[in-house]
Amino acid sequence: MAERGGLAARGDLAASRGQLGADAPVTTSADLPAQSEMDGTFKVIEDHCDRIYTWDYERSRPQLVTLYNKAAQSQWASVTDLDWSTDVDPESLVDKDAPNLQLMREVTQMPGSPIASWGERELTKLGLEMFTAMLSQFMHGEQGAMMTAAKIVETVPWIDAKYYAATQTMDEARHTEVFARYIDEKVGTAYPMNPNLEAQITGLLEDSRWDIAYLGMQIVIESLALAAFGDMLRRTTEPLLKKLLRYIMADEARHVAFGILSLGEYYQHLSAADLKERQDFLLEHTINARARSTTPEVWQRMGVRAADVVPFIMEAAGKMKKTPFMQFQNGFFAKLVPNVRKLGLLDANNGYLRERWGEAGLLEFEFADADTSEDYARYDAVAADRAAAATTG
Repeated sequence: MAERGGLAARGDLAASRGQLGADAPVTTSADLPAQSEMDGTFKVIEDHCDRIYTWDYERSRPQLVTLYNKAAQSQWASVTDLDWSTDVDPESLVDKDAPNLQLMREVTQMPGSPIASWGERELTKLGLEMFTAMLSQFMHGEQGAMMTAAKIVETVPWIDAKYYAATQTMDEARHTEVFARYIDEKVGTAYPMNPNLEAQITGLLEDSRWDIAYLGMQIVIESLALAAFGDMLRRTTEPLLKKLLRYIMADEARHVAFGILSLGEYYQHLSAADLKERQDFLLEHTINARARSTTPEVWQRMGVRAADVVPFIMEAAGKMKKTPFMQFQNGFFAKLVPNVRKLGLLDANNGYLRERWGEAGLLEFEFADADTSEDYARYDAVAADRAAAATTG
């Protein structure tokens, strides 16, 4: 399959190019990159879902119609709506009081630590690498979201959901584009995709159940994205990044609403056994995935082996009695848990998920956030900026 997705697919492209005319450039095997280079650039994913045409074009789901119309009205363009001439000092992007750098500052004070000789200059450089690594995961995740939204277009049986998922596919393409451009032009060299994130999105794309793409992307990953983007937005003062994040969050809030509206209807008709599978999916992507891995590439760029520094980080976190990701995790669960309750998955099967999330201490977030299925308007920075421009104009 990998060969078909690589050399064979590119050979088909070259052959089709020949149909364009005698003057079209001809690609030969000598022009193709080596297989190793292609393996580092492309990934082939087996998708086992059926593709669904529907001949029912009746607009029978008014909430999705409203959401679709809102999405169409709120499209924005990266070239015209963002000022890419903004001068960005990469070091100014580092929040020196952020919990992760406070933790690393503690590690520099520990005897035997591999970073005991570091001062503020090295910590600032580490902070920039961590920032770049985070933006890189945003970029990779948005491409995964684009592919997942495209899968939803093809597999969901309702026309209103197909229409909306098509707008989301465009949203995610734009998000991928702007993060890639921001990293390239303003920050530095991107990091590869985190293996845990890659496995999570690959699982959604490969799953034969169309609603799992919804549940994993619209409910879990989009809630994660809103929490991560919101945390970064609160910490940054860089104007281009702030506007970029505000606009992306406006889109992401609609995406979560889309998942709640569609899955809420679908899950009313599933059997207890099918609902149990969805509950186990949520357990796998929350309780079993709560530990965040230290990005070894960051330490590699800093000239330190991750295996050497991680024990000191864990010891320092124990002394400080906090994790640098606590605020972010709380923001994630504050969005996820209420939305799962709205889907009926918290109490299905005699409260199976409620009991296990309760044991993990997650039920404190059950009523933490507003109704994300309707409150996306409060995130709509695009509409707010356009209204302000019209007033001043």
